[in-house]
Amino acid sequence: MTNGSTAAEQLADFLRSRRAALVPADLGVVTTGLRRVPGLRREELAELAGVSLTYYTRLEQGAASNPSTQVIDALARALRLDEVERAHLYHLAGSATPRPVRSRMRPGLATLLDAMPDVAAIALSPVQDIVGWNRLGHAVLASHLDPAAPTSDTPPNKVSMLFTDPATRALHRDWEFEARLAVASLRYVTGPLVTGHVNANGANGANDDIADLVSDLASSSADFARIWAQHPVESCSSGTKRFRHPIVGELDLTYDMLHLPQEDGHRLMLMHATPGSSHDDALRLLASTTLSG
Repeated sequence: MTNGSTAAEQLADFLRSRRAALVPADLGVVTTGLRRVPGLRREELAELAGVSLTYYTRLEQGAASNPSTQVIDALARALRLDEVERAHLYHLAGSATPRPVRSRMRPGLATLLDAMPDVAAIALSPVQDIVGWNRLGHAVLASHLDPAAPTSDTPPNKVSMLFTDPATRALHRDWEFEARLAVASLRYVTGPLVTGHVNANGANGANDDIADLVSDLASSSADFARIWAQHPVESCSSGTKRFRHPIVGELDLTYDMLHLPQEDGHRLMLMHATPGSSHDDALRLLASTTLSG
């Protein structure tokens, strides 16, 4: 290692340098008063990445090694690393080369999402990477994330967010129910994928990504490991999401999952409120904030 430093120490140096280079305002982080250090504070970066402050502090102190792929991906996304920096982070972490971009959304599908301004729309890959959303979909599900996150090399994963992102966990009024649905849906997709078959919805080609996701979450989240071991399986094609939204408060939305056979197993999740309800008023208010923001 350079200058006799260990791999953990080099990883720590790199994390600190990239954290210091970030501009809080660019990430939507509100600052007050004087800040003693440049860039983001540790707790701010940990929250953006969805990892515990204790664990992230250990990484920056060189006291932790071999972080999981899921953690590396989350840190790379939070630190806004480019492709070269991301590969370097993987190298320092002692991991394999970065997971390649798993899926991209056709421009035509992105246009379709934007053509539904009154519906919260989210495009999901077979392994539940969020590969696209419209303004309202972003505002409902992940207003704390960069709107451009789905187009990055490491798009946010809907299942991972539920188990590792505190903001997403707080968003759901019945988190345990949502977590079980997420695992059940993942198992529904996993079955045909890991056996090499294609289900009726066209999902295929994601075996390694599924295995990586399950392995990372099982090792980093006791809740995921517990629910995964119960073997819930469900297509989760429709239902109700009960949110505690940071802007509009309680928000109950009906969702439908539309399968896109021409999109290699991608799905659209469309969420809307009952017309004339208080939740419809709240959704309209949230939509208005996306237009004025």
